[in-house]
Amino acid sequence: MSAPVKSQEFFVDPARLASGRWCHTRDRQIGEGDISASYSADKIAEGRVRSPFKWQNALWVSVGGASIGNQRAVQAYRIIERKFFNGRAITYHENARMSAAALGRPEGFYHGMTVKWGKLDCVLVGPAAIFLPSEEKAAPEQADMFDLL
Repeated sequence: MSAPVKSQEFFVDPARLASGRWCHTRDRQIGEGDISASYSADKIAEGRVRSPFKWQNALWVSVGGASIGNQRAVQAYRIIERKFFNGRAITYHENARMSAAALGRPEGFYHGMTVKWGKLDCVLVGPAAIFLPSEEKAAPEQADMFDLL
């Protein structure tokens, strides 16, 4: 078994990591950052993901968040169209059956996992990256829908 690949750390505008709050009047989340909004770990078992966020000319999907002290950190994997993936693509269920081997994979648990983003067949690509709040507020690198297609 290979050693895990160290996750890259990226520092982003804290607003992109904000979890927001539920507004009962509007019946939706208010103030949620694009990175947090991409959280898809609950959907991946169904073979799909929420809208990804853009970072460094790549699309990413959050698979989990954690608090480190009083800061919020998010773990994310790149997402690419399946036709551009050179490795062995697997489903969530195939991956889950491999359990220990999947958890010990150097690129991370979600690497190579097939998902749908809308109608696109995609694959998650590791290793995961960790997104942390920057000290300085950088200009958000959010994309409009036309940039993502």
